[in-house]
Amino acid sequence: MQNLTSLEQFEQLKQGEKVVFKFTADWCPDCLFIDPFMEEVEDKFSNFTFVSVNRDEFIDLCGQLDVFGIPSFIVFEDGVEKGRFVSKDRKTKEEIESFLQTM
Repeated sequence: MQNLTSLEQFEQLKQGEKVVFKFTADWCPDCLFIDPFMEEVEDKFSNFTFVSVNRDEFIDLCGQLDVFGIPSFIVFEDGVEKGRFVSKDRKTKEEIESFLQTM
């Protein structure tokens, strides 16, 4: 999973097809909980591009996107938001996969 490095990169990436932005932070226990299985999720949903967004580095972007809980996921396609799995709750592998199957 690539890491977001700039707002310009975000604007460019969201124009692609099926881009999943995963909002996370190093200090977040629920984010650390999903890390061990995210590679499997990425492999299973290889038609998506996955991008990790560090909430602390992109706090303004999170505010613009109404991402106030992490971990959270937002899917963009051709610059349009297609779906979101946004909450402060811990997410399971099954919940993440179920969300991606609807995209």
